Amino acid sequence: MLSRVSNMLKTQLRPHPVLKRTVTTTPTGALLPAPEQTSFGLIKVCLAVIPGLLIGATISKYMANFLEENELFVPSDDDDDDD
Repeated sequence: MLSRVSNMLKTQLRPHPVLKRTVTTTPTGALLPAPEQTSFGLIKVCLAVIPGLLIGATISKYMANFLEENELFVPSDDDDDDD
């Protein structure tokens, strides 16, 4: 029983193997084609992130204005007095 638990712990603590491409040729000896590369990767990330930030900032601005107009959240003036 103890050896079974010990074996289970050993297998759980063992790191997972890193998957990588080790074969560069076909069985006939021909070279495999080069892996596909994503062009303009950083530009695509920027085109996805910047609109999300702008939309989020706009929504939060309108929500803050809504809360202040309806007096649901109004900063107190007592905090600013340092007399």
